[in-house]
Formats: sequence, structure tokens, C-alpha cells
Amino acid sequence: MTDNIKTNPTLLLVDDDEVFCQVLSQALHARHINVLIAHTVAEALDLVGNVPPKYAIVDLNMPGDSGLKLIDQLHQMDASICMIVLTGFASIATAVEAIKLGATHYLAKPADADEILAALGKEDGDINTTLPLQPMSTKRLEWEHIQKVLSDSNGNISEAARKLDMHRRTLQRKLNNKRPPSASSVPTTAGFNFS
Repeated sequence: MTDNIKTNPTLLLVDDDEVFCQVLSQALHARHINVLIAHTVAEALDLVGNVPPKYAIVDLNMPGDSGLKLIDQLHQMDASICMIVLTGFASIATAVEAIKLGATHYLAKPADADEILAALGKEDGDINTTLPLQPMSTKRLEWEHIQKVLSDSNGNISEAARKLDMHRRTLQRKLNNKRPPSASSVPTTAGFNFS
């Protein structure tokens, strides 16, 4: 376990994927972390009541309220909570908003328990972080732009579609992809992308 994490801390895990929660919870229990599991923002707030946990792992895209709302509310309860956003819908816009609202770290799925614990135990930024060697692909740039406009529209898909001059169904289809496009464009060989 990471040196900065105290023995037997309580961690709130909020994700609507029940299997993911079960697997990650078992991995964290094996590392002596007490895990509280919730699948929605409302369930998480009921679970913690007025006693926020020391740590939280929060998904962004869940039924009902976004994980951003939970991050804001937990931060208002106790600004010292170490919160990680762990999402399959990673974007620059949501990362910026999550950090502004009080998240400590932002990880894209998939991430394993060791990566999560490393983020929980990390208190400072890293000036040696590797910078990308290539610019973002055009598909990824489009994804990032859509996420920014959606964030500026407070998650309202109809309003975002109007701002993007796009049909609502087209925008919804783009948002329904399980993962954002690859961040970089890597040349392919014989029609296969090895990125």
C-alpha cells in the first residue's frame, strides 16, 4: 500500500457498474481499505450522511446526477477529502471541471487497484509527466469539443446540439460511444491500428 495512505481508511466507491465495484472493492479490501459502495450520487450521499470518508472514487457518467455534483458536495462537506474521478468518458473539459470542484486526481478507465492507490497517495504534481509525442487525432479533437460544449450547456444535450449546429440524435449517437476516440493519431499498417 502507498505510504501516504493511513491504515484501514474508509473509501467511498461510486460507480453504476456493479461488477466493476465488486472487483475493485475486493482488490482494495485485500489492501486493507474499508470500502463503501454506492451506484448513484443520491445513494452515495445517503450512505455517508454527515460523515464524509477520507477517500472517494467517483465515476462521472451515472444514472441521475453526474459524479461532478457528488464531487462538489463532498468537497463542501470536507475540503480535505482525496477524490479521484475514474471514468470511461475522459475528456479535458470534465477533468478541468472535476479539479475545479475539488477532485484531487482524474484517471481514465481502465485503471487497476495499484494505479488508483498510487493516485490516492500522491499529494503533489509531477513535473516529469510524459507529454504526448503527437497531436490529438481529429476524432479526439471533435470528442473534446463536444465535451466542452456539453459542459458549458450544463449537460443539456438539446442545448449542446443547438450550439454545435448538430441534430440532437447525431449528438446522442456520438455520446453513446463507450469510450472516447484515441487521443493520438498513429499511422496504421495494412489497415490495422496498433495504438
